[in-house]
Amino acid sequence: MKKLPPILSIKKYDQPSMFVPENLLREARRQKNISEGHIPYICILDPDGDIVRNLLSTNRASLNPYWACYHTQLYNFKHEDVEYGIIGCAVGAPFAVLLAEEMFVSGCQLLISITSSGQVKSEQKPPFFVLIEQAYRDEGTSYHYLPPSDYTEIPKELLTLLNNAFSDLSIPVYRGTTWTTDAPFRETSEAIKNAHSENIIAVEMEAAALYAFAKARQKSVVCFAHVTNQMGISEGDFEKGEADGSKDALEVISSVSRAWINY
Repeated sequence: MKKLPPILSIKKYDQPSMFVPENLLREARRQKNISEGHIPYICILDPDGDIVRNLLSTNRASLNPYWACYHTQLYNFKHEDVEYGIIGCAVGAPFAVLLAEEMFVSGCQLLISITSSGQVKSEQKPPFFVLIEQAYRDEGTSYHYLPPSDYTEIPKELLTLLNNAFSDLSIPVYRGTTWTTDAPFRETSEAIKNAHSENIIAVEMEAAALYAFAKARQKSVVCFAHVTNQMGISEGDFEKGEADGSKDALEVISSVSRAWINY
């Protein structure tokens, strides 16, 4: 019998972790002399950092004094009378889930991730957004949270909650499937061919793991792909829109938060 690789062979999904985010943040608060407190109920992961940079350049964001993470800074800001917490440049599945774990034990109740993505299969011309219904698990982090499967999915109650949430936006928001990879510079022709066969719209680096975390921990996580490029195949790619796409991204975020708050 062929031996399974370590990422699949020694997982016990019903066993708790010996290392938990509460303990990490406890020691960080002690070492950094950070007071106990909460971050906003709605938080955002901004892997490209465009939203954060735009907020800082317009003096709309301030550091959260209670965020005790060793690796990042979390900023508070208000948009359309809703307070948010946001972290920029959280690229990749392991980093995104590490921060998600820490956010939810720090007061977050809803996490929204908006990540720049490369177009795989779509008739639409970038930029546009995709509400990720399911993500193809071509990364490692999700396998530490859930048994092997091809996909992880958005929590069903959140998908229902977001019905018709984006109908009034100026930029299109579609629903569909993405491919989550740990290695963007290993998107081979065979891998892309497989993605086409699975009707995958775009490739990104976080959603499959965040949805696995959400299911395993019973947390509310919504992931979007901001499809901004065609993998740099031609010059003039990676155009995101006004303020590097942050204006449109904030419209999408506001639509999610309104639906969640009014549910």
